[in-house]
Amino acid sequence: MKKKLWVTTNASPQSHPSIKQMNQEVGTIRRKLQKSFSFAIEGILHTLKTQPNMRIHFGIGLLAVACGFIFKIENYEWLALVIVIGFVFILEIINTAIETLVDLYTEEYHHLAKVAKDTAAGAVMVAAIMSICVGLIIFLPKIINWFF
Repeated sequence: MKKKLWVTTNASPQSHPSIKQMNQEVGTIRRKLQKSFSFAIEGILHTLKTQPNMRIHFGIGLLAVACGFIFKIENYEWLALVIVIGFVFILEIINTAIETLVDLYTEEYHHLAKVAKDTAAGAVMVAAIMSICVGLIIFLPKIINWFF
C-alpha cells in the first residue's frame, strides 16, 4: 500500500504529516536510492575488473572522447559518439550478467547455454561495429584534413 505524503483539500490538520514525518520519509527514500546506486556502481566496476573486453571498450571509448576534444567535434557528433559508446558499455554489462547467470545455472556444456552466451556476445559485437562506423564517419574526414 502506498503512503500518501500529504492529503488534499478538506482534510483535518491531524491528517497532514508533520515535517518530521516527511523528513523521515525523504531520508528513507534517499538511503534506498544511495543503496541502489551503490549496487549499480559495484556491477559496473565488477565488469571493468573482470572482463578484458570491457576494458578494451573503455579504453577505446576514452580515446574517442579525447579525439572529440582534439578535433573539436560538433554537438550532433558528440551525441552520436556518446550514444554508441554508451550502447557498447550497456551491452557489455548485460553480456556479463547473462554469462554469469548461465555459469551459475550450469557448469556442464549445454547447447542452449552456448546459444545464450554467443547471442549476448554477438550483440556486443554488433554495437562495437556500429561504434567503429560512427567513429570513422566522424573522425576520418577530420584526420584526412589534418594531414592533407
